[in-house]
Amino acid sequence: MDFWQVLPAAIALVFIVEGFMPFISPNRWRAMLAVAEQMDDRMIRNIGLGSMLFGVVLLYWVH
Repeated sequence: MDFWQVLPAAIALVFIVEGFMPFISPNRWRAMLAVAEQMDDRMIRNIGLGSMLFGVVLLYWVH
């Protein structure tokens, strides 16, 4: 498989995983967004960086 075959599947999986929380518990998801709204930009960036690093490590481990 080349990159252009795997990319749409990876994007589809991101949408599936991101959709779990609002589908299973919309009230908790809404509350989580309200908490995120109160966070400062630095904290949100740190969470995003941690998530990306975790994804890179997981991808390296899987391959």
